[in-house]
Amino acid sequence: MKTIILSIVMAIILTGCNVFSSDIVKQPEGKVVLDNTSYTMVAGDYQWKEDNVEINTKSSPDIHDLADLFETLEVDKGDTLTFEIEKNPSSITVIRLNEDGTDEIVEMKDYTINMPSEEGYYIYELKTIWNKGKETFVFDVQVK
Repeated sequence: MKTIILSIVMAIILTGCNVFSSDIVKQPEGKVVLDNTSYTMVAGDYQWKEDNVEINTKSSPDIHDLADLFETLEVDKGDTLTFEIEKNPSSITVIRLNEDGTDEIVEMKDYTINMPSEEGYYIYELKTIWNKGKETFVFDVQVK
């Protein structure tokens, strides 16, 4: 009899724990899409404030370290990449870091960008903003 009661109590406790875990704020995920295949971008700095929860994480200060965590995409000159970012950000700024160390803002239209017309290695940084927070995403490409 004690075993049955203990089993019921454990089931109630475990069920209760699962209810609490569903209320946790989930960090938005960002993906880059090439030829109908999605690749999860590396998340950098992340800040979020929702109800009683406030999250503030800092990533490596070196964008090259973040890009190393992403499997470099091989793309052709002029290819189009599309972004899928959870929770519909209100603003996205796309910055491209060129091989020579210069950077520039890339025009994005309808969550898509075009790859450069010159061969080379490029790192992209997306600065996303929502009304409850912001997050940076990083990925890199090799243009052939």
